[in-house]
Amino acid sequence: QLRMLRSWKRVVPLLKLLGFVGWVVLFCEFLIYYLVMFQCTWPGLKLAHPREKEETSASTLKVLFLSDPHLLGTVRGHWFDKLRREWQMERAFQTAMWYLQPEIVFILGDVFDEGKWSTSQAWADDVRRFQKMFRHSSNTELIVVVGNHDIGFHYEMDQYKLRRFEKVFNFSSAELVSRKGINFVLVNSVALEGDGCSICLAVEEKLHHLSYALNCSRQRQADHSEKCSKVNKTPSSAPILLQHFPLYRISDSECTGEDAAPSEEKNAIFKAKYDVLSHEASQKLIWWFHPRLILSGHTHNACEVIHDRNIPEISVPSFSWRNRNNPSFIMGSISLTDFALSKCFLPRENTVLVIYCTAVASLIFVQAPLQLFHQLLYFTHHLHQKLKPT
Repeated sequence: QLRMLRSWKRVVPLLKLLGFVGWVVLFCEFLIYYLVMFQCTWPGLKLAHPREKEETSASTLKVLFLSDPHLLGTVRGHWFDKLRREWQMERAFQTAMWYLQPEIVFILGDVFDEGKWSTSQAWADDVRRFQKMFRHSSNTELIVVVGNHDIGFHYEMDQYKLRRFEKVFNFSSAELVSRKGINFVLVNSVALEGDGCSICLAVEEKLHHLSYALNCSRQRQADHSEKCSKVNKTPSSAPILLQHFPLYRISDSECTGEDAAPSEEKNAIFKAKYDVLSHEASQKLIWWFHPRLILSGHTHNACEVIHDRNIPEISVPSFSWRNRNNPSFIMGSISLTDFALSKCFLPRENTVLVIYCTAVASLIFVQAPLQLFHQLLYFTHHLHQKLKPT
């Protein structure tokens, strides 16, 4: 029994150590996502009357907007980098699905980091990992918009890459998605180069037809022309424009907030057709659709700008730790005539690193000396017993 007691005394510190390490890992890799996400709530629409509130709650669409996951590929993706960043995005997304239960999730492009040059085998592997990370219930619809890293910039884009993306994500380069009468226009902004390429011409033609149908639906019945009578009817709500490239702006100098561009990058002049759409393409989209809201990605930083005095555009930051320390996504409550947006931040990467470093320091500078102190006490007591005169 004495031997068993001594053996147990030796095992207890090891069990305590394992328990401490397990708790730290559990908190940093699971619990912290719930702790942070519980601070996020759906924004409410401003409604004047209680009856209006009851009627609108049923017709309000709950939507998440996220951008630029950049799943790493075989060329630039170190295995540990892929493991760390993809685990972060998977836990964040799955926690959001469980807690917020959105009806639709839109990903605004650059799903993959190396889609523009990945082989068929690498593409299939990337798609498999994406489907695992961003799995969702049948109550949530996931819709993906194409980005430049998925099919390449305009000079890298071709029919093969575009069709490969469209096949996997059931995406069309110019598409109208209507849910609960709310219109979302999905745009392949990579193709809005304006140089007359075959893909560009096809996309612009589809967008023009979509804009015509939407504008006809928004006219009053008495104002319908003979041409509009031949157009397929769509819901009459003003559309929300979703694309990867932001509309034209000179820089991010006017952007504010903790997830805006760093001060050293804010005044960098944007290159049209690379960082943002050209001024001409931006004006076309505004003239064609008269959107009530625009959401875009690409810059990895947050920004809000106003176009034509009353059209807000929200640049959604990257969802990945690889692109920023404080990723986030946008939550939207959207009705036929109104919308409200709020931002939900994910755990900061440096917060998790600090917790791990503090835990390691605690083991080295606190637990180890305590263990040594206990061993010294035991040794002193044992020596005293031996030297004690009989």
